[in-house]
Amino acid sequence: MSHERNHTIPESDLISGCIEGNRRMQEELYRRFSPRMYAVCLRYAGSSDEAEDILQEGFIKIFKKLDSFRGDGSFEGWIRRIFVNTAIEHFRRKRYLQPVTEKEENTLEGKSLSALDGLAEKDILELVRQLSPGYRTVFNMYVVEGYTHKEIGDILGISEGTSKSQLSRAKVILQDMVKKFIDQNSDVRAKS
Repeated sequence: MSHERNHTIPESDLISGCIEGNRRMQEELYRRFSPRMYAVCLRYAGSSDEAEDILQEGFIKIFKKLDSFRGDGSFEGWIRRIFVNTAIEHFRRKRYLQPVTEKEENTLEGKSLSALDGLAEKDILELVRQLSPGYRTVFNMYVVEGYTHKEIGDILGISEGTSKSQLSRAKVILQDMVKKFIDQNSDVRAKS
């Protein structure tokens, strides 16, 4: 079967085929969703190797849980949630969070992230990947996935205040990175 015709397999057939253990359907599901899910993993991971680990772990869960997909909402949305949860679990196992004192938290709260506005999404993602794992995870969960600080606290086993301060510190560090990034690129443009 050609690459193009494969994409015409309806989602419902793909799901039932995978549940029945049809190897070709499993490969097609992986092929269809792995590029987008790898991008999700990469946002949380510190390296491409770590992203690959999360990707493989996520797909193992997908295949195990496929029969629990009830068709509420989009299939891709359901898959994406599993990958986000897998990335968060991966993070929790490593226990990356750094404590923040109350004094630091108060100092950090007032900073803005306006410098990010001028950057392309790929540049922002690259800078976010350079954050330490704790900051990166809280930043992604709050800014990208839309979790509240209370939800982040419950999921990661930290206080709501710690989640807020992790986000504040992530923003301050990102702001500095953005300034350096813009300065470097304007130097390059000035020389060319």
